[in-house]
This record gives sequence, structure tokens and C-alpha cells, in this order.
Amino acid sequence: MKPSESQSRALLVDDEPDILDLLSITLVRMGIEAHCVGTLKAARQALTTASFDFCLTDMRLPDGDGTELVRYANLHCPDMPIAMVTAYGNMESAVAAMKAGAFDFVSKPLDLRVLRELTAAALRAHGRGLGPSDSSTDPQARLIGQSPQILELRTLIAKLARNQAPVFISGESGTGKELAASLIHQLGPRAEQPFVPVNCGAIPSELVESELFGHRKGSFTGATTDKPGLFQSAQGGTLFLDEIADLPLPMQVKLLRAIQEKSVRPVGASQEVPVDVRIISASHVDLADAVARGAFRQDLFYRINVIDLHLPPLRERSSDIPILVEHLLPRIAAASGSPATSLDDAAMAALCAYEFPGNVRELENILERASALCESSVLNAADLRLPNGPLTQTVSTTPEFHFERLEAIEKQVLLEAMQQAGEDPKAAAQQLGISVRSLRLRLASTHSPA
Repeated sequence: MKPSESQSRALLVDDEPDILDLLSITLVRMGIEAHCVGTLKAARQALTTASFDFCLTDMRLPDGDGTELVRYANLHCPDMPIAMVTAYGNMESAVAAMKAGAFDFVSKPLDLRVLRELTAAALRAHGRGLGPSDSSTDPQARLIGQSPQILELRTLIAKLARNQAPVFISGESGTGKELAASLIHQLGPRAEQPFVPVNCGAIPSELVESELFGHRKGSFTGATTDKPGLFQSAQGGTLFLDEIADLPLPMQVKLLRAIQEKSVRPVGASQEVPVDVRIISASHVDLADAVARGAFRQDLFYRINVIDLHLPPLRERSSDIPILVEHLLPRIAAASGSPATSLDDAAMAALCAYEFPGNVRELENILERASALCESSVLNAADLRLPNGPLTQTVSTTPEFHFERLEAIEKQVLLEAMQQAGEDPKAAAQQLGISVRSLRLRLASTHSPA
């Protein structure tokens, strides 16, 4: 029977007839036409003579390596997702394949549930199986700016959205790591499923396992009902692990197993629960340095850092500051119910010359504070209250003065964050982009007597 024009087509590559039969039967039952070959040469020939929506190849082929086909497909069929079948436990091969451009991987012995989920996600990535999409709004419009760094970042995010490889987002606090993660999710095949962000540093160490994996009723004091974890909440979608460096070492071991086995064991449960989530993680600290110090497991770092996405600090893209200001001021005014303000030329120049250690988050806080305190509709440089700005230029510039001023500024920022968060340390820490542990230490130091 000739396949219909709308029927999806998959290329299956494996030299074991039994495996090919299993793959073919599974995909045909999903309504997918399966074309089977057993060698790297035959797969290349198939890709040059026919069009496919998806390719699944074994890692080991009689005449070559599956990663060679991944590279070939990415070069000649860049819109076709290609996934890898690897030997059980061979994570090095799986990671190498995804670094080469593979969409995802599945391990032998084949779990048909995982295979079906992977295939469905690949077809969605290729544009099959999706409902009507709303192209009137571009998610990437949330990434404000026109600097070369931002234009490159948009291109990279669009590329990363097409596969399922774990992404590690590096960058200073306030650069927009959660925004980048959510864009990768929204532009990818999991867009219709949940995006679940979690700040690992904001969860007490004794509750991390329960929060991530869930727990069964009676598994510990206070566990009065079964509770699904964040992995289960993100089922089919994306789990964003922010500040992953704050995870305790024992928890890092369990997280690594969950990622590799694609299953979790709730606290108090006797069996594991399968999960299908894409992992995106982030930290403002240098994870390679944390590995060298023994504070982060090397095997977990290797597993989550398949692709690194670095977000530039605001000081490296200062040409975007006027665009960001133009975007932020109306939003701040709408949130406060007050008329929108604007900046005079001197204020804009002061912002563009400032280094923004807190990046975009700090810029927003500065504008929000200035808008709230200024009685004029036009903000000047003094209204911004920048360190070393117009209000401080004529004051002593000794190192002792700067140290004291920095302490005063930090204290003010911490106290304002606590006040805005209703004295909730977890919410305040999340707002500031630091861990609860760090917030408490800083508050203790600012409250200490001189």
C-alpha cells in the first residue's frame, strides 16, 4: 500500500534484523512508514534519494560509526531529527552522539515506551503531529536587544530547541538564564508540555530528594499524602534546574541516575517511575572549577554539559541598554499603575557607562526604584542613584569609603528584597538570584555590629 502524502517517514538503520523488525513494527503501529537499512553506506544512499521526517540509527554499524551518519545527516538533511540507539550504560557514546548533533538517544534493550515518546518528539520537532501554531507572536521577542551577542544568542537558542540534548546555561546572575531555558522549551517539540523551573539553592538540603522525585505517604514525618516530584510535574516537557551547583553531593548521585535511566524513585517507594523530561540546567558559578574543588561531581557535569550556552553580561552588550530601558519603563509603569517615565540624555549616558554587576535584573531594579521615588516624569542621572553617580562623585573616594558604601548598598538591596518578598527568604533569594544559604549569610553579616 502506497503511503499517503501526509504520512510520516522514518529511516531505520541497524544491522540486526530482529532489532529492525521491532523498530519497524513499533513505528508502523504509530502510523509511520519505516524504511530499513543495515549499513552506513545504505543509509547515506537512502538520505540522498528520499526524504525522511526522522532517522534512528544504531551506534555500531558494520561499515562505520553511527555518529558519522549523524554528522552526514546534519550536513545534508539539517531539518531531519536523527536519534541514536546505544548499548545499555554506554553514556559516553550517547553524549558523543548528541555533541555531534543527534536529537536524542535510546538504550538497548529497547524500552518501547521511551522509543514511542522519542519518535513523537522528533516528529514534532520536524513539524509533524503538531496542531496549528500561532506565528503572530515570536517567543524570541522576549530576548530584548539587537547587539551582535543577542543576535547570535537567538540563533543558538533556535538551534538548541530542535534537539533533546541536555543544555547547561552559564552566565552571571541576572543575565536571563531562566528566560533562555524557557525559550529553548517554547521553540522546541515539547512546547505544549510543562516547563518547570526550580532553584536548587532555594530548597533545604533535607527536602531536595522529595521535591525532585516526590514521596509516598508515610515515608517520613509530615508525609501525609503521596506527592509527585518536579520530575513528574515536568513529564513530557522540560525541567530547568537553576543553580544546580548548590545541590548536595549525595543528591548529585541520585540526579545523575535519574537523568541516565530516565526514571525516578519517590522517597518511600519500592519501584522507579519512568519520566520523559528534557533537562536544562544553569549556574552562575564555574562548574568546571567546582568539579576541580570536589564540590560538584565530574560525571554529572559531563552528563548535563553536553551543550554549553553562555549568556553575555550586560556590560558586554551596552548597546542594548537603551532598548531594554524603552521596554522596561512602560512595563514598570503598568505594574505600578502610574504614568510612564522616560530618561534624559545624561541619565541614559550614565546607564550606558555603568558596568551592571547585577546585569539586566539590576537594571530593572534601578529603573523601578527611580520611577517610584522620582516625582518628575523624566528621570535624570541623580534619580538613578548609581554607585559613583552624580550623588557620590564629590564624596571621599578612599578604599575605605568604597568598601563601606558597597556594604551599605548591599544591605539596602537585601532588606528591600526581603520587604518585597514579605520577609520570605526563599522568595527574596529567588528574586536576587542567589541561594537562600547565601542570603542568610549576607543578612547576618550586614546586621552584625561594627
